[in-house]
Amino acid sequence: MRIQAGSPVINVQLPAIDGSDFDLSSISGRPFMLSFFRFATCPFCNMRMHQLVSRFEEFGEDFTIVAVFDSPLENLTRYASDHQAPFPILADADNRYYREYSIEHSVPGMLKGIFGRMPTMIKGLMRGYIPFPIKGRLTTMPADFLVDRQGIIQTAYYGKDEGDHLPFEDVQLFAGQV
Repeated sequence: MRIQAGSPVINVQLPAIDGSDFDLSSISGRPFMLSFFRFATCPFCNMRMHQLVSRFEEFGEDFTIVAVFDSPLENLTRYASDHQAPFPILADADNRYYREYSIEHSVPGMLKGIFGRMPTMIKGLMRGYIPFPIKGRLTTMPADFLVDRQGIIQTAYYGKDEGDHLPFEDVQLFAGQV
């Protein structure tokens, strides 16, 4: 069953690409976006990461992001470190939190993303985001959760295809209001 707005955030404890063990409780009291991605070499995911990193300052000083990938840590470190993200990037190779947050899997969603978002995929490929090796599940769909200072999910957004994330403008609006 999908997580709904108004639910308390579920704590996440996972290894991060910086070598630390991240615990979501470490950012308690701060508003943030918990974002679930596909595998580390996914062109759509890497394009979204690029957008989030390059525009991170627009969210303000107090807001942060926590990015979770469906990949083993060593693979994620190899392919996500180049982003030099100012926020934690975590590996959930066992999909523990993907299950807890009811992250969906969809073959039609995967195909819809490939064919419906071809320009984004081509941009990703041109930036060097080649989707191999695939270490994670091809059918994982993305999801984004906006969480307020009290740890309550204000927005729960489940992507309909592999490149469908909460619109950037919605994240900006939330960050500016909290």
